[in-house]
Amino acid sequence: MPTYIHQLADWPALRWSSEKLEERLGAVRHRQGRLLARMERLGFQLRAEAVLHTLTEDVVKSSEIEGEVLDKDQVRSSIARRLGMDIGALTPVERHVDGVVEMMLDATQNYVQPLTEERLFGWHAALFPTGRSGMSRITVGAWRQDADGPMQVVSGPIGREKVHYQALAADTLAAEMRAFLEWFEAGPPVDPVIKAALAHLWFVTIHPFEDGNGRIARAIGDMALARAEQSTQRFYSLSAQIRIERRAYYDILEFTQKGDGDVTAWLTWFLDCLDRAFAGAEIILGSVLAKASFWEAHADAALNDRQRKVINRLLDGFEGKLSTSKWAALTKSSQDTALRDIDALVRLGILVKDPGGGRSTSYSLAEIPDSAT
Repeated sequence: MPTYIHQLADWPALRWSSEKLEERLGAVRHRQGRLLARMERLGFQLRAEAVLHTLTEDVVKSSEIEGEVLDKDQVRSSIARRLGMDIGALTPVERHVDGVVEMMLDATQNYVQPLTEERLFGWHAALFPTGRSGMSRITVGAWRQDADGPMQVVSGPIGREKVHYQALAADTLAAEMRAFLEWFEAGPPVDPVIKAALAHLWFVTIHPFEDGNGRIARAIGDMALARAEQSTQRFYSLSAQIRIERRAYYDILEFTQKGDGDVTAWLTWFLDCLDRAFAGAEIILGSVLAKASFWEAHADAALNDRQRKVINRLLDGFEGKLSTSKWAALTKSSQDTALRDIDALVRLGILVKDPGGGRSTSYSLAEIPDSAT
């Protein structure tokens, strides 16, 4: 009996129950349309801020799913530079961060362009600019070779590994990817959101690269969603929601890949996850509007670049307490400079000292008066 769906005689003929998905798909498409319409009513600057916030989250969280932590400021700076957005002083960006951003922006900003083998090779090379994954040298910009044995997804300590999945053999990849790419560009008609879910599953099941398959699968899914919306503007992050539901994501993938070719459960989970991503976009919208309201209230304040940088970090959801030490680290300045910057903001009524004092002194943003909103 076959162990994985790619070993089934009719692979890749996946099937699902349209009847079971109909109501859920209709609700998701309706919420998707309402969110896009709401965002379109915002002014250009607010939309740009929402897009920057969303794309930053998408890149950071997609990497986190695979256990890689990217510097959020570097990601934000890389996106802003590539999209021509003015966000003040830009953070220097490492090469590998630029590569991840380059892949994601190509998928979502150039969604009209066909997905090809050469394009996928370019994405993979961008993800691994040094030709290494961690300390290991890998084949970059080409299908995996399986020189060290079959491609497996495993967990657990050495000697007691648990195999969650074993991908197709390397000598089948060229034909498998041709079939996938032909379907993605001109396959049988299917709802675009369903197509995004199927593309994600199909690609990650083939697992054509030595590393980076999950991130590329999610980029392909985002590309399909951009095609569904006919828009380069991203107002929600599916990757951010998948990061929250990471365990369930891996569980449903494993369940589906060890199944009988019926992918209804995967499509159900994907649609529900997407719906929750739309709910997360409402939080992003609220954050963007609050940020705009803050800067409108303090439009006349004479602030330096360091102060603007830290204030924006606070508005974006700074984790922990803001102290002079953290200020100095964030702005690469001295403790004395940090204290002067903070004292000036306290006098302007922008920061307030938190209860307590001494070495534990910390600061928070002051409430914006109702008259200013």
